[in-house]
Amino acid sequence: MKKPSRKFSYWQSVTTGCLLGLALITLPSQNESIAQVSFQPAQIKPVDFTLPPDSFYPQPEPDLEAPVLTATGAAVLDRQSGVFLFLKNPDQPLLPASTTKIMTALTSLEHYSLLDVLMVPQVFGDGQDMSLVEGELITVQALLHGLLISSANDAARVLAQNYPGGQQEFVAAMNQKAKELGLENTSFVNPSGLDNGDNELLTTEESKTSARDLAWLADQALKNETFTQIIATKAITLRDPQGKYYHPLYNLNQLLWEDPRVKGVKTGWTEKARECLVTLTEQNGHELVYVVLGSTDRFGETRQLINWVENHFRWQEVSPPQSTPD
Repeated sequence: MKKPSRKFSYWQSVTTGCLLGLALITLPSQNESIAQVSFQPAQIKPVDFTLPPDSFYPQPEPDLEAPVLTATGAAVLDRQSGVFLFLKNPDQPLLPASTTKIMTALTSLEHYSLLDVLMVPQVFGDGQDMSLVEGELITVQALLHGLLISSANDAARVLAQNYPGGQQEFVAAMNQKAKELGLENTSFVNPSGLDNGDNELLTTEESKTSARDLAWLADQALKNETFTQIIATKAITLRDPQGKYYHPLYNLNQLLWEDPRVKGVKTGWTEKARECLVTLTEQNGHELVYVVLGSTDRFGETRQLINWVENHFRWQEVSPPQSTPD
């Protein structure tokens, strides 16, 4: 399944007397782009694209300078229009760290029922966890909370190893989903996002994604109501169905605690990947997805991007031309 026209970095609509175009302007001193809307002389050309009624498209103020980031890759996506407001190395394959768990959650949501009860086959002690106990029975819903709130690697492993065929087939399903979504620079080798190491469940290969791909992946996952509710949860205590074990969870996304505009999505960090963050905001009635990969200050640079959009972009209403009877 290929992505619709939003896969391209521009959009067009023929209107009365003018052509409204969106171009990505590349700054000469940085590998960064910002979206700029401009009116140009009419050139009537058939375009296979239909605007919904009363659409809103982001428009930057004139001569807008893009922010300078340490992040290797970054993107800002307006969900309604499908327009990218900011891009830096958008298609460069990079290590995703625990942002991988967005796809882990999406794959789990498509396979399991939330009330399915899975068994913890063994204790996993790599990185972040939700302190699962060997032999514990726990619902998929609880595992998804641990996965997305506390970035629990043990939750990712349990979800993957209970999949038909085990973790190998689960990762294959993750990659198949990436292919269906048209994520051309994305591939996964494990469900957690951990870097390669001595653990026998990890391979010599590395997971990869890009800022643009990760923005589209988050946009797709946000269509799932359960995913959207979980990523907005700051703290929760879960227990297994038998009431034997309790798991207090605290969201690792610092911005979710500090900024009311922020509604999730997922943190990520490893030594090789550096700091990564995918963020959903609601700003001026619009939802935006922010991605930073390979940053030295994921929260600060995401906050910088949020304020940059807040201060320098406005949404312009665009209505498709009205057809008249012959």
